[in-house]
Amino acid sequence: MSISATTASRKLPAMPTLKAFIAGFVDTVGFVALFGLFTAHVTGNFVLIGASVANGRPGVIGKLLALPTFIIGVALTRLLILALLRKQRDAAVPLMAVELIALLLFMAAGVYYAPFADANSWIAIGVGMLGVLTMSVQNAGSRTTFLHLGPTTVMTGNVTQIVIDLVDLMTGVAAPETRERIGKTWPPVAGFAIGAVGGGLCYWLAGFWSLLVPAVALGFLLLRLCAAGR
Repeated sequence: MSISATTASRKLPAMPTLKAFIAGFVDTVGFVALFGLFTAHVTGNFVLIGASVANGRPGVIGKLLALPTFIIGVALTRLLILALLRKQRDAAVPLMAVELIALLLFMAAGVYYAPFADANSWIAIGVGMLGVLTMSVQNAGSRTTFLHLGPTTVMTGNVTQIVIDLVDLMTGVAAPETRERIGKTWPPVAGFAIGAVGGGLCYWLAGFWSLLVPAVALGFLLLRLCAAGR
């Protein structure tokens, strides 16, 4: 008997780690290539806007546009999910496919237009917004269809929970589910860290072509979901 792709995603233990790896990789490539633009952790751009104002660093326009672009991406993703739900269709595979298409467009635009001489040029900003839109799909999915996987784009909450749980274990006040939660929380943190380091190294070696790495990882997850959901 076939199962939904969303249900199938619960049976793919590597999925949260790989999704976090993708976010770390894409965020780092965007940061290095696009004058310090965060594509996944968009609120971090506010700090960089403040730094730009204080130190005269370039790229203020792109960082200002990142949040509204992210909001539009999340809203459109949610509308897609609701439309699929109204048709009683599972959203997992379409969401993954949309993210993969957006990632490939981000890579193609970067390969075609890079290197960028001016952070405030509309070409550089447009390429950056493609990266933001890519990560907006993953962020929206992690709060809806893939809520059971936990956060895969921003690791601050995961790290905080791990530290709290470890302290509880050491002091003997841990709840029965604490060890299980640690086991679920630390792999995405490790995946994000590996993705961030890998993104920096691969961009240094191959420029925007390095985004083939997260694209392959995302394609692998998409194929596994399609196969598991049959």
